Amino acid sequence: MAGKKIPVHRELKKHKTMYLMALPTLIYFVVFSYIPMLGVVLAFKRYNYNDGIFHSPWVGFSNFKFLFQSGTLMHITANTILYNLAFLVLGVITQVGTALLLNEIHSKLYRKITQSFMFLPYFISYVVLGVLVYNIFSYDTGLLNNLRGLLGMEKFSAYTDTGIWKYVLVFLEQWKGLGYGVVVYMAAITGISAEYYESARIDGASHWQEIRYISLPLLKPTIIIITLFAVGKIMKGQFELFYQVIGSNGVLFNATDIIDTYVFRSLTQTFDVGLGSAAGFYQSLFGLLFIMAVNGIVKRMNPEYALF
Repeated sequence: MAGKKIPVHRELKKHKTMYLMALPTLIYFVVFSYIPMLGVVLAFKRYNYNDGIFHSPWVGFSNFKFLFQSGTLMHITANTILYNLAFLVLGVITQVGTALLLNEIHSKLYRKITQSFMFLPYFISYVVLGVLVYNIFSYDTGLLNNLRGLLGMEKFSAYTDTGIWKYVLVFLEQWKGLGYGVVVYMAAITGISAEYYESARIDGASHWQEIRYISLPLLKPTIIIITLFAVGKIMKGQFELFYQVIGSNGVLFNATDIIDTYVFRSLTQTFDVGLGSAAGFYQSLFGLLFIMAVNGIVKRMNPEYALF
């Protein structure tokens, strides 16, 4: 009968091979993603190592109250969102723009060489990136101050100046992720039928008109999907970038501290597991609500572009 639900045991028996193939992945997610979520209880306790997780005193929302009243939570939230928005907006502009420019290059050899050089920074670890940045901005031995010395200028103490690092971090993230994004958008562009461009040229369209009226509209679904995935991580900072470049330099925390680095310091330096867990729980919950809200807006505008 149409519309009749199949019992669970029959469904499992009918598609047992597929369910068995999916079982390892399911076990992996349960063990490493869902079971550790039980640790969220630490956000509501004043944890100490003697009493352990289950016997530490219950404090309710005291950890959250402290984070809000101290202003710490709002500050690191603002930093996390603003940095991620900068990464997202500039990333889309630079990656789409570069992909469109490369698409106009007719030499396949030159295009492949260019893509390879742009893709190279993606494989550089953040540890190496941190060393490179230090060798540039170090007060005593850095490249920047050596050049300033040759020009008769005073040395510049970059690691005590909070003003420049927001630009340095955004630039580094764009430089590192440009190649990967360009490859994704180039794949989408090559999937566009050449007949559209041929018809446009016959009608006398310029390259800019081809980009504006053909390439960009047909890239819209890809841009929206990638943007939605990025929005889903709007509360997740690039911990590796911030930690390896900034480290434990407290002078720069006001301009560079994000939720991830705050949680890390709470657990490894101040050993305040309760506050760190509270900040982590807040980050997860806020991020979930944010992506659901954005996905809902996109679903109302055009259901085809929604993630779920």
